[in-house]
Amino acid sequence: MNDREVYIIGAGMTQLYRKAPMPLDELGRQAIFAAVKDAGINFKEIGSVTVGNMGGLSGAICIGQRIACSLGLGGVPMINVESACSSGAMAVNKAVEHVASGKCDVALAVGVEHLSSVRGSGTAFAPDSRDPEGLQGATMPGIYAMRTRRYMHEFGATLEDMALVAVKNRRHAMNNPYSSFRTPITVEEVVNARMVADPLTLLMSCPNADGGASVVVATKEVAQRLGKKLVKVAASHITSGIFKNSFRDFTEMEITIRGAKESYEEAGLGPDDISMVECHDAFVIGEVLYLEAMGFCKHGEAIPFLKSGQSDYGGKVVFSPRGGLLSCGHPTGCSGCAQIVEATWQLRGEAGDRQVPGCKAALTHVTGGGVYGLDNAACTIHILTN
Repeated sequence: MNDREVYIIGAGMTQLYRKAPMPLDELGRQAIFAAVKDAGINFKEIGSVTVGNMGGLSGAICIGQRIACSLGLGGVPMINVESACSSGAMAVNKAVEHVASGKCDVALAVGVEHLSSVRGSGTAFAPDSRDPEGLQGATMPGIYAMRTRRYMHEFGATLEDMALVAVKNRRHAMNNPYSSFRTPITVEEVVNARMVADPLTLLMSCPNADGGASVVVATKEVAQRLGKKLVKVAASHITSGIFKNSFRDFTEMEITIRGAKESYEEAGLGPDDISMVECHDAFVIGEVLYLEAMGFCKHGEAIPFLKSGQSDYGGKVVFSPRGGLLSCGHPTGCSGCAQIVEATWQLRGEAGDRQVPGCKAALTHVTGGGVYGLDNAACTIHILTN
C-alpha cells in the first residue's frame, strides 16, 4: 500500500441526524473541528484535504472548497471524491495515500451528506434510466430483497433469522450517543414492520440520515511527537466491480470476497485477528453475506454463527458495535468515514459502554453503487490496528 506507515491521529463526527438542523457545509466543518481538536494540531499543519460526498446530491459543487476554505485551509490541495456509499471511505484512502507517498505529513479526510435536503423520507435511490438492469426494476431494495429470498431458499434461513441482525445492531446502538435510532426492538417488531421490498421490512432496511465524519492521518513520527495512542492504517484498499452479463450467485458478495482477501494480504492479518467489523449493513442480509465473504464463517453458515452469538460481544468478532447503518442511519457519503471514526475510538479504548474488550484490530467495509451487471461498483476496506 505505501512507502511510509500511516497513523490516524484525529477522529471526529457529528450526531447522525434524521434531519440535520444545519446545512451540508456546516456538517463538514463541525466534523473537521472535532477531528482536528482530537488530533491536537493546527490547521496550518494539514497538507491536503479530501472530501467524500455522493456526487453533489445535496446541491453543491466543489464541496471540499465550500467546507474547508473558511477554515484557513485556502491554498491547500483539496480533492472531492464520489463513489456512492463508498465515498467517505475513499476520501480516507486518498488521505492515507498522500501521507504514505510523501506528498504531505498530515492529511485530512471528510465524509459528509445531507440527504434530507434532497430526498423525501423513506425514498430509495432510483436506478439510472440507461441501466438495463434498473429498467427491469433492479433498485437497491429490490436487489437485496432478491438476495434475501435466494439465501433463504438455499440455506433454509427464516425471516426471524434475518431479523436477529436488526435486533442485535439496535441493542448495540443503545450505547451509541451518535446513533439516529436507540430504542430496542424485537424480532416480532422487525418481521411485522411495514414491507419495503418483499421480504424486507422497514426495520430490516437502513434509514436515510444526515451527518459528517472526519479523520486526520499522519506519519508515525508526527503521531509520536503528539503523544497519540497509535492507531495504524494496516490496509486501505479499494476494489472495483467486474461486469458480468450472465448468471450471478446472489448468495455470494464477489467484490467483498475479493476485496477482503486482498486487504488481509495487505495488512498481513486474517479473519481470526479481527476484533470488530463495521460493515455495509444497508439491509439485514448484508451482514449475513459479509460474515461469510470476509471469512468469519463458511458459505451458508452465517445464520448459525449469528444465532450462537459469535458476531456479538463475547463471540468471535463483534459486528457493528455502534449499531451499523441499520440503527445509526446511512448518510451515504459520510458512512464509510464514520465507520473509521468508530474503529479508531474502539482501538483507543474510547468507545464507552459499547467498547469491544481487548480490541486489537478493526475492519471497516463499505460498498458503493451496483446494478449495471456488477455485484457492486466499488468496495473500500480499511484494517486498523493498535
